[in-house]
Order: sequence, then C-alpha cells, then structure tokens
Amino acid sequence: MLYIASDHAGFQLKKHLVTYIKTQLRKSAQDLGPKKFDKEDDFPDYATPLAKKVAAKDKDLGILICGTGHGVCMTANKTKGIRAILGYSIEAAEMGKKHNDANVLCLAGKVLSNEHAVAIVKKFLSTKFENAERLVRRNKKIADLEK
Repeated sequence: MLYIASDHAGFQLKKHLVTYIKTQLRKSAQDLGPKKFDKEDDFPDYATPLAKKVAAKDKDLGILICGTGHGVCMTANKTKGIRAILGYSIEAAEMGKKHNDANVLCLAGKVLSNEHAVAIVKKFLSTKFENAERLVRRNKKIADLEK
C-alpha cells in the first residue's frame, strides 16, 4: 500500500500527487490527511501515523509533505523501521531507493513545483533496491541503531 500525508504547507501538493498517482500511475494511494486545509495543523500529527503504517508492513511505502520536507522526514525517521529520505531531486529519490531501500519519500511543498514533485515521485515509485551486499551491510548498521 502507498500512504500519503501532509501538513498545511504540503496540502495543495498532496492533493495534486494523489490525483496523479491514482489517474496517471493507476496505483492506489491512501490519503491519511489532512482532509481539509488548516493553517494551524502540525506535521507530526500526520507524519507519525503514516510512519507507523509503513513500518507495519515490509512492502508498504509512504510520501510525506511539509513546507521544506525536513520536519516530516525527521519525524518519520523516529519510527523503528522507517528509512525516510528527502526528495529534493529526481536523482536523490532514485539513489535513496537504490542504495538505502527508502520506504518514505519526504517532499518540500513550498519549494517543489507540481511537475518536479511528480517526476520525483515517479522515480521513487519505479526504482528498486539494488540489494548488493555492501548496501545491505550499510543499511543493517543504520537499523542496528534502533536497538
């Protein structure tokens, strides 16, 4: 399952991405909120439930959006089993998935255009983890920090 959530600063981009994912990519995506714009909402209230859902199943993925992407990324990475990356470029999303087996993509709603965000999401969702021994070893060292 693919989950997506945002705060107020990512609300418009989230709406655009949900439509793109469902209509253009023909993938299902569960929108975890917010359902309506609230300029006073707080990103941890949306990032935390998404991270918990993604961590619960090995193949699930998430997309989080706030103003810079930093807040949702820091929040998501507090959940055991989450490997959230900041998707500031197509290449960053690709390498985060290929080398780090990222399961949450964090985007900057105040910085990215709809078109750039779409390209980043498309690359993230289409890239597979390389599963090379050196990458598995490195990712295990990160996961061991959660113990």
